Amino acid sequence: MEKSNLKDICRESVFEKLFKTYAQDLKRFLYYKFKDLEAAEDVLQETFIKLWKNCHKVIFEKAKSYIYTVANNAFLDIKKHEKIVREHRQKAVNDNYSINTPEYLIIEKEYLEQVEKAIDSLSEKQRTVFVMSRFEDKKYREIAEILNISVKAVEKRMQLALLNIKNKIGRKI
Repeated sequence: MEKSNLKDICRESVFEKLFKTYAQDLKRFLYYKFKDLEAAEDVLQETFIKLWKNCHKVIFEKAKSYIYTVANNAFLDIKKHEKIVREHRQKAVNDNYSINTPEYLIIEKEYLEQVEKAIDSLSEKQRTVFVMSRFEDKKYREIAEILNISVKAVEKRMQLALLNIKNKIGRKI
């Protein structure tokens, strides 16, 4: 048998030998990092699958380094993902908490009062279009049919209504 064939990772027998040689130690390494046997075994399998898929790119002498690098990167990716999930959950908890604070409720009430005053200050035509669109969820075409005006007229009234409200309260709605 040729010497190069003995080091061809794409050969099943060579790959199997690599697996038998390094799998147990790699699993221990991953278990030490994860503190979770199932996660260690999952990453171990994914690592060797990746080695098999890239067998033609990996030099036999670098196989051990390759699998440990792949496994460690997988570990880091998983931990990074877990951190992001934790941060999003914490943010959701914090946001939920801040919504229920008395300060937030007061600010919300004042803002809603400003919006109501701004809507009341609109002309009758603008207010009608605004209310039908935003509170009754009617489409511009439906509003045009009900009011017997063109869709362009509805668009213009809505544009003016939004501009007036924005100017009154200083924010987009």
